[in-house]
Amino acid sequence: MIRVLIADDQDLVRLGLRALVESEDDLALAGEASDGLLAVELARRERPDVVLMDIRMPGIDGIEATRRIVADPDLAGTRVVVLTTFELDEYVFDALRHGASGFLTKDTRPAELLRAIRLVAEGEALLSPSVTRRVVREFATRPSRVLRPHPRLETLTDRERQVVGLVGEGLNNEEIAAQLVVSPATARTHVSRAMGKLGARDRAQLVVFAYQSGLVSG
Repeated sequence: MIRVLIADDQDLVRLGLRALVESEDDLALAGEASDGLLAVELARRERPDVVLMDIRMPGIDGIEATRRIVADPDLAGTRVVVLTTFELDEYVFDALRHGASGFLTKDTRPAELLRAIRLVAEGEALLSPSVTRRVVREFATRPSRVLRPHPRLETLTDRERQVVGLVGEGLNNEEIAAQLVVSPATARTHVSRAMGKLGARDRAQLVVFAYQSGLVSG
């Protein structure tokens, strides 16, 4: 059973999401929050598998709520999916930077939303690298951008740095394997090791690290 926490300050949005979750045999509602502080409180108490997090909420916003949930070691198994009105939203980039496992626009079809919940609950990255790259590139490559290399960047081997750069360019494991002339299994191993060394929760966050560390030119 996948337990889902819904955080949104709009009653109608919460009602629709709750009805959708409760209509599925393998999903259960872990709680509802109308502001960011309550979302963090409920997450710590209920330990949901997935949090559907609105960005703009009273109290603390969804980005700060996401940061607090991701930073809590007791919630290492909880994944946050950000809900947004616009795909190219600067807040989305900040949410990804703070550890959100992906984002969905609020006009996402119900079947796609259910698929996303199940995917994230299994530990997969919700976003394809190419979608993540488009969002990150939009905001990370602006003229005012300041490189913030990951503090553990130096622990990567040269090949792992190369692989992280390719992930940042939107390549999947098969494409990375073809470019480096290695097997997909080897490419997958390099990606997994890099994620472990950098503490990336998923591939989406690895893309953010790649841009912030200057491993992708833009």
